[in-house]
Amino acid sequence: MALDFTAIDFETANGFRGSPCSVGLSKVRGGVVVEEASWLMRPPENHDHFEYHNTRIHGIRAEDVAGAPRFGELFPEIGAFIGGDVLAAHNAAFDLGVIRSGLEVSGLPGPAYEYVCTVMLSRRCYSLVSNSLPYAAEEAGVPLVNHHDAAEDARACAGILVDIARRNNANSIAELYLSLGLAIPKQQAFQPGDGLSKQTLAALAAGGGERFAAAGQSGVGRSAGQLGRAWSNWPEEGTNPVPNPAAEPGHPLFGQTVVFTGELAIARPEAKQRAAEMGARPESRVTGRTTVLVVGDGFVAGDLRSGRLTGKAKRVLELHSRGQQIEVLSEGEFLQMVGGH
Repeated sequence: MALDFTAIDFETANGFRGSPCSVGLSKVRGGVVVEEASWLMRPPENHDHFEYHNTRIHGIRAEDVAGAPRFGELFPEIGAFIGGDVLAAHNAAFDLGVIRSGLEVSGLPGPAYEYVCTVMLSRRCYSLVSNSLPYAAEEAGVPLVNHHDAAEDARACAGILVDIARRNNANSIAELYLSLGLAIPKQQAFQPGDGLSKQTLAALAAGGGERFAAAGQSGVGRSAGQLGRAWSNWPEEGTNPVPNPAAEPGHPLFGQTVVFTGELAIARPEAKQRAAEMGARPESRVTGRTTVLVVGDGFVAGDLRSGRLTGKAKRVLELHSRGQQIEVLSEGEFLQMVGGH
């Protein structure tokens, strides 16, 4: 097997993608992890506030990185480890976005990277009710003991990609993507002064160092006191916007039929609009057309096993058991995909 790539995972200090505080990398050669690296870092200046909910998830505090180099200072080492490899990440839009936004607010250029997303590949090659990293890693036979430790998450991502390649009898990433009828996506190189990414523009408009909601990284976007409360009914579904015909076909939500349940940190009509912008078709109830259910109220993937579910989520599990391909996302996972906070 000539399966060569580097898997990467970032943890962030707050809801802005350009606030990395930890990174893990696993280098794969011939389908085997041969080298690993991980660093703690200070996020870029003016974007280094540690939000409570992010720390609650990954355990990293401002004092833990106080003596560490900033992301911009450390990136030459990160880039040297990656070299010319294809990057693999679980929800690659997030991790590639961390690199782009982190370098943009640091005033630094960014290299071009070909990349693959193991969330998207998991959807195509597994049949799971959730394609979150713990579920996909379990399916791939990769132990994931300490989820949200960047090094462990990168190792699990590498294992998922190796497993999917083996299941498809592919000896390389190029061969895997060819067998699936896909083109390997690429993040283009950029220089300071080029147009800023949408996430960076939003962060700068918000004041940079201000507190960002943590939902985009942690999957939990409300206070600890609210997490334990019972499910609440949503008072207004709003209209169902038409999918954006100019959306990127490679986006994880493109072509999906999305339904929302539970109370979200953002208004449900806004969530529907964000999904439609990515090429998804929002609907108001779970039917035979539904392919994605987004669950609010602090839902995490483990709730699928604990039974803490809304009526719509229970309906999804029922349909999934009958063979309908439906994926359950937390609101945080959804916001990662659409670039929201």
